[in-house]
Amino acid sequence: MSTWRQRFGITLDPVLVFSAGALLLIGLTMMTSASVAVADQTMGSPYYFLKRQTVFLAMSLVASLFVLWMPLSFWSKTGFLWLSLALILLAAVLLPGVGYTANFATRWIELGPVRLQVSEPARLLLFIYVCGYLVRHGEAVRESTMGFVRPMLFIGLACALLLIEPDFGAATVLLGTVLVVMFIGGVRIRDYVVLVFVAVSTMALMIWNTPYRLLRASGFLEPWNDPYDSGFQLIQSLIAISRGGVTGVGLGESIQKLFYLPEAHTDFVFAVLAEELGLIGVLVTMVLFFVLVARGFAIARKAARFNLLFPAYLAYALATWFGLQSFVNMGVALGALPTKGLTLPLMSYGNNALVIAVASCAFLLRVHHETTAAEQAALASPPQSRGAFQ
Repeated sequence: MSTWRQRFGITLDPVLVFSAGALLLIGLTMMTSASVAVADQTMGSPYYFLKRQTVFLAMSLVASLFVLWMPLSFWSKTGFLWLSLALILLAAVLLPGVGYTANFATRWIELGPVRLQVSEPARLLLFIYVCGYLVRHGEAVRESTMGFVRPMLFIGLACALLLIEPDFGAATVLLGTVLVVMFIGGVRIRDYVVLVFVAVSTMALMIWNTPYRLLRASGFLEPWNDPYDSGFQLIQSLIAISRGGVTGVGLGESIQKLFYLPEAHTDFVFAVLAEELGLIGVLVTMVLFFVLVARGFAIARKAARFNLLFPAYLAYALATWFGLQSFVNMGVALGALPTKGLTLPLMSYGNNALVIAVASCAFLLRVHHETTAAEQAALASPPQSRGAFQ
């Protein structure tokens, strides 16, 4: 990556670039294969979704250049602005005449030919706010209950807005990621345990008191009890995965994508991958996600050693999010978790999700760049303290 640095002044991490790039290419291939039938029938062109995904991939790469060149201090110092924007987006989608409703959920705002799924940018903006808060008020978070509760009130409000849409999966992933970052930030164990208990109890109560959520939460255990309704999607996913065997039925040869498996190119692209590429394709994909997440954590730890707290927290947040959401998506496709309606990062069709996922990778690369610069500066100067994480 030295040539890139010489031309653009940016130091890239080759492992992260390779893993993210490979997932993008595999995802684009599998999304196209999974969508040709539905695109041909509904849009009149078998490559309709491929064309749109390619356009937004190009836009994602342009946006990533902005992220790569923008110092992380800019994001850290403007955290409350991003918090405000995130809450405005989540609230605006619920306003009559503003939000777009599909499949009994109001999650989008129509912007001309594009539908903005507000939970995608809002999640990233909330991560930026929380990480900046930990830097500015780290001592209060570690020593007082209110220091910890204050940012969690905003996260709780964001989760409440997501649940009204409703988007239970996005709320769960957001809360889970923030709790991990707060734990890394050094919150007192007693405060942390109380909040986790309250959060889990609240989520469980909401599931228990909402019939369709309870059906989703329990239906995946015995999908054959209702094979034509609540269990239909999971059964079709399991059929696809079982057909794949070790080597798969061949690229483009999936049967389940032919109107049997709903949302084959979005939420269940992993099932089509398993059917066409088999266990080998599944293991390759899982390894790539593992490498991406592990590299994100390694970048975060290195940033912490040089006292780059905001970059470290942000890298931890993004790596956790990649790991958590990919784990949930694969778990749903395999029947190990209830259906959540979450896309597979970097692979599923979804314009907003793709832009945010690529931008998140660019943030990780920016953390690596600033950490490398700090390391070089440290080597050129006398040894000094390396920060609280060491």
